[in-house]
Amino acid sequence: SVSMFLNTLTPKFYVALTGTSSLISGLILIFEWWYFRKYGTSFIEQVSVSHLRPLLGGVDSSAPSAASAAGGDADSNRQSVSECKVWRNPLNLFRGAEYNRYTWVTGREPLTYYDMNLSAQDHQTFFTCDTDHLRPADAIMQKAWRERNPQARISAAHEALELNECATAYILLAEEEATTIVEAEKLFKQALKAGEGCYRRSQQLQHHGAQYEAQHRRDTNVLVYIKRRLAMCARKLGRTREAVKMMRDLMKEFPLLSMFNIHENLLEALLELQAYADVQAVLAKYDDISLPKSATICYTAALLKARAVSDKFSPEAASRRGLSTAEMNAVEAIHRAVEFNPHVPKYLLEMKSLILPPEHILKRGDSEAIAYAFFHLQHWKRVEGALNLLHCTWEGTFRMIPYPLEKGHLFYPYPICTETADRELLPSFHEVSVYPKKELPFFILFTAGLCSFTAMLALLTHQFPELMGVFAKAFLSTLFAPLNFVMEKVESILPSSLWHQLTRI
Repeated sequence: SVSMFLNTLTPKFYVALTGTSSLISGLILIFEWWYFRKYGTSFIEQVSVSHLRPLLGGVDSSAPSAASAAGGDADSNRQSVSECKVWRNPLNLFRGAEYNRYTWVTGREPLTYYDMNLSAQDHQTFFTCDTDHLRPADAIMQKAWRERNPQARISAAHEALELNECATAYILLAEEEATTIVEAEKLFKQALKAGEGCYRRSQQLQHHGAQYEAQHRRDTNVLVYIKRRLAMCARKLGRTREAVKMMRDLMKEFPLLSMFNIHENLLEALLELQAYADVQAVLAKYDDISLPKSATICYTAALLKARAVSDKFSPEAASRRGLSTAEMNAVEAIHRAVEFNPHVPKYLLEMKSLILPPEHILKRGDSEAIAYAFFHLQHWKRVEGALNLLHCTWEGTFRMIPYPLEKGHLFYPYPICTETADRELLPSFHEVSVYPKKELPFFILFTAGLCSFTAMLALLTHQFPELMGVFAKAFLSTLFAPLNFVMEKVESILPSSLWHQLTRI
């Protein structure tokens, strides 16, 4: 009966069959690829794991109870949201003196519109208040911070200075009009003189009402910003000890303004002075379990641990005798740092080229790695053997972290939002570092192979229908040969009457 059925099939049937199979497998491939690009997983794999596995009796032994799972998910979501928050880069460069100079030389824009828009929002938050409309110069600057055109902002700042000594106008000119750090420092010194006067006046009136309180808060932000930028100017001009003193004084005077992360500027300056004991003292204060981590904190701690053993470290000797206690501490510190931000080692080891850091960074993202390595690569190079120790040990971190990253090892799970945010923060000419790499699931590869195979069959069947029909009949005959053999044996063994009844059933 099978032979009779195959003999009645025409070549048109095989053309239609292979064409339809190719179309269906192609549609499945397109859907699978779209779903993977959007959600990072295969639809078929997700359905099989989520729905078919429980029906077949598969149970995840490590699954927590419903209550703890709900609490854990909520906590993980809160942590993920907080960690995907975009932060202002503590070591951001000057637009006029550094970013614009890069544009003049290369013709490339180092800052994205999204990054600059975030900076504009920061400026409006820190440098304006509700009472600005009462003072003409501040009213002009309130509009200037909203301007998109740089020349319009600079012109508004000059207009404000014609009316009054306005600290925020000097800030804008120092940031955007000054073409050198020396010019920027001069403008910030003028801003400091004006800002200190405003701060003293608002300090006396801060308890007289909500408006005066808001004005004092604004004047405090302005003063801290100016002093911090003056310290950064001193650091860039080689007066590192002066910069360290300014930062320490600023942290003592305004201990509650941790949002500026001045301790990260201090750590970098102390590393430049090779004052490693002072660096350790700062880390002891800020590398606390209750405080948010950063690449600067984690990798500086790893650098200090590596410094104790890196000059004599040899991977061959370590494999023979094992790691000493100090070496184990250094390796664990490197693993901790790499788990927090896995993008940094490639920049420190110069496996990937650096670009200018953005004005905002995403913690644990590529943008934070660029900002850290841009300023700290020289400090790692200065410590003999530190980069060699990092090179030998950093990839071992990924063998310790569970995969897929549903839970972390030393930190909470790596957030999945970093790639999207980094693509917004970093310029288009930079290849964004992605972790973890999205590997193509088996079902996408299988569907791609199936689609290619059926498409080739459809093409051959369309070109040579009769020949492919012969091949198809031979293939099907071969496929059904074992079944026919079994049927013949069963028919010879069973009585004819019983076999006749079975075939009727």
